[in-house]
Amino acid sequence: MKAPFLGTAVKSFDKLSEQEILALAISLEEEDERVYADFADGLKQSFPATASVFAQMREEESGHRNRLIDLYRQKFGEHIPLVRRQDVKGFVQRKPVWLIRPLGLDAVRKQASAMEVETRRFYERAAARTEDASIRQLLDDLAQEERTHEDRAQELTTEKLHPEVVEDEERARRRLFVLQIVQPGLAGLMDGSVSTLAPVFAAALATRNSWDAFLVGMAASLGAGISMGFAEALSDDGSLTGRGHPWVRGLVCGAMTTVGGIGHTLPFLISNFQAAFIISFIVVLIELGIITWIRHRYMETPPLSAAVQVLIGGGLVFAAGVLIGSS
Repeated sequence: MKAPFLGTAVKSFDKLSEQEILALAISLEEEDERVYADFADGLKQSFPATASVFAQMREEESGHRNRLIDLYRQKFGEHIPLVRRQDVKGFVQRKPVWLIRPLGLDAVRKQASAMEVETRRFYERAAARTEDASIRQLLDDLAQEERTHEDRAQELTTEKLHPEVVEDEERARRRLFVLQIVQPGLAGLMDGSVSTLAPVFAAALATRNSWDAFLVGMAASLGAGISMGFAEALSDDGSLTGRGHPWVRGLVCGAMTTVGGIGHTLPFLISNFQAAFIISFIVVLIELGIITWIRHRYMETPPLSAAVQVLIGGGLVFAAGVLIGSS
């Protein structure tokens, strides 16, 4: 006879005994403590002040756990059964912190807030179900502390994160955004917009056929996107440079490369060659303008310098395509 698979069994919260409720509370506090420790560890390099806030919150959760263990020992002895959140109906399954690195400030704060709300509701429901006065008192106290935990976190933020510290962390977040998203995206957009100019316009002028130019442009754009994506992903793993997950960078770079090439390729879907050529040229100017703005906005390149550099590079490639296509 085949043995039943016990891993799928869950118990209704309403059927938990007081002993099981206390054991579950201990397990929840231990998990929250470790999550806050992960937050502190994941943020300490880029956001040390915020990391210290979560480190102190971890200490508070540790205090909750110790109080629960002391009461459990008085009521039920030394052995604490393993009752986990996944063993009881009604809990939200959390994504492990180690799967979502690098950590972002907004995502961490939202998850911490959700954790506190869930834990507070648990204590409120647990206190309502218990008849033992001492257990109910402790659960009520912890519910109140969890209710004010978010306020306490804000107080910690005010104490720890002075205006100059907040400004430093905002600069750090901006720097990470530039390293992990803007730089690979800009590299891809420049490569896709500029490098495909020559083959697209050479094919257009050589064949005087919009469809042929469109096919060449699509092939060049997709090929460049795949090539740039893999090149970026394999360039480094981000562990030393802080540039984030390599495949995320590769996806951003590859996608923006393809978009940059497709932009001035799509007008050649117009059957009228002259109209398609003029519209495609206008799109090229718009693309170069967007690249100039991004370089000025995120890379702090002076606008005139950025415009001259982009226009010279794009102009040379466009001229090469026109000369080759007209020959």
